[in-house]
Amino acid sequence: MPSNEQRRAAAKRKLERQLANRAERARRRKQLTIAGSVLGVIVVVAAVTGVYFLTRGDDKAEAKDATQSSSTPSVAAAPAAKAKPAQVNCVYKDSEKPADKPVTKPTKAEGIPTTGADAKVSVSMETSQGPIGLTLNNAESPCTVNSFVSLAAQKFFDGTSCHRMTASEGLKVLQCGDPTGTGMGGPGYAFDNEYPTDQIDPNDPKSAQTAIAYKRGVLAMANAGPGTNGSQFFIVYGDSQLPPNYTIFGNVDENSLGTLDKIAKGGQDDSNGPGDGKPKEPVTIQSVRID
Repeated sequence: MPSNEQRRAAAKRKLERQLANRAERARRRKQLTIAGSVLGVIVVVAAVTGVYFLTRGDDKAEAKDATQSSSTPSVAAAPAAKAKPAQVNCVYKDSEKPADKPVTKPTKAEGIPTTGADAKVSVSMETSQGPIGLTLNNAESPCTVNSFVSLAAQKFFDGTSCHRMTASEGLKVLQCGDPTGTGMGGPGYAFDNEYPTDQIDPNDPKSAQTAIAYKRGVLAMANAGPGTNGSQFFIVYGDSQLPPNYTIFGNVDENSLGTLDKIAKGGQDDSNGPGDGKPKEPVTIQSVRID
């Protein structure tokens, strides 16, 4: 049972996040007036490298296919989310590979709220390198948030390591959520992508090739292709460009970015090639708790 001091600290963190969220919403409303413009053009290697790093180890065939694209994508801001119904139903399918740590699928999969007090979820993640506060976005990616909260409640992430960090020009992320620490582990079930994938016109090939700006502080799901989301996620510690194939389901709180900077400064061991490997300073997730 948490002490009074712990409850007060949790309440303080929640208030700080609420204030930060209000400021962020105001900033986003201002940005929407210019969000229709294209931010620039980048070489194809940025988006291709992103796909490669976030799928290798999970599904090398998918990564190989992605690297064969020859088109040059433009970089755009993440599309404005289309309003979702007040409640959604989620589908969590059993995957061929069993869970790598005892866990069950979310017990609640229907009537997941996306509005009101349930639109945001505050989370405290304690790591061996320092605390990382998270704000999960139920309004944009409710099924992903529902899964993450369920896994956290079952202590699936506790005692796991962040197994990969990348430091290429177009991809700066810390990847976690695999209890095996190999990039191959998961919870034994899978589910579909949400925002920003669900904002892209599937009948427009160009929109699927357009690189999206995954901004510093973004929390997103790693996957091995469509419909393969599980437990692995990544945190963007430096602005990156990726195709819209990775569900964005939250953000790191502003006052926790220093922990990411500390981890990034330590570098990676290059075991997967230059700029890609385990963090040199091991990052262990000690606990993930819903505030």
